[in-house]
Amino acid sequence: MPENKKEVRSIVILANPTMPEALAEGRKVQRALEKTHQVRTVLANIDDTAIRKRVTENEFDILIALGGDGTMLRAGHLAAPVGLPILGINLGRFGFLMQLRLDDWKAAVPRLLAGEYKLEHRMMLQAELLRGDAILQTLQVVNEAVVCRGKYVRPIRVVASVDGYVLASYVADGLIAATPTGSTGYALAANGPILPPELRNILIIPVAPHLSMEHAVVLPEGATVIFSHETDHEAVLSVDGHEPIHLEDGDRVRISSGAHTLKFVVFKDPGYFYRNLSLYMEQNPSRNGLK
Repeated sequence: MPENKKEVRSIVILANPTMPEALAEGRKVQRALEKTHQVRTVLANIDDTAIRKRVTENEFDILIALGGDGTMLRAGHLAAPVGLPILGINLGRFGFLMQLRLDDWKAAVPRLLAGEYKLEHRMMLQAELLRGDAILQTLQVVNEAVVCRGKYVRPIRVVASVDGYVLASYVADGLIAATPTGSTGYALAANGPILPPELRNILIIPVAPHLSMEHAVVLPEGATVIFSHETDHEAVLSVDGHEPIHLEDGDRVRISSGAHTLKFVVFKDPGYFYRNLSLYMEQNPSRNGLK
């Protein structure tokens, strides 16, 4: 067993609270795990404050998330700081980040307990909101950090600098800084390239650029990117689809490689990413809605 895996003795199962079937399916997963008498389990909604505290205190060996990609993003923010591996079971319509479909998990339980899986390490980013010399907020990023227009349907001006040198000045609806994991999310919708998840790069892609550079830029892990926002109307910073943060004219967002790494539990061979990609491109399940 590789050194970054340890014996599984304690598992937390977190369900999407907006999906009643998630908690019901979680109970089935819990019963299947406890039948072996090898592990103790805890089942809760992902919003449960008491359970979230126990996760941050590094009480568990594996986190199982039931829901869609949004649930997986929230699980990632919770688990990454303590190095807790995550296994996703897809109950949503898309589920690109999830490892298992609903009909897969029963066969996967014995393999999980036997240590017959790999840990896929995925890069995260750190986004700092700067106002003058002050750092107002520091945020961890799984998919993407976006500086974009607010409620007014007008482009904003964002200057992107890399390691102190101006890369480009954009007039656009927004500018995305994405991880390889996030390259299949909002960045892909903005015509960005798809990066294999094990890469460690920073992807910069504009959203609806107007007479500006429209090509994506792929930067090395060690780069530091600054988005300088200049506009006389509303603009916001959004990280992984969370509540947007209002930006004032002159605010900057500094983006760099994060201190934490996501650990995804993977049962399939390395080609699974490309097979999933082909499947989702041909039969996009998000056409009927996202969860």
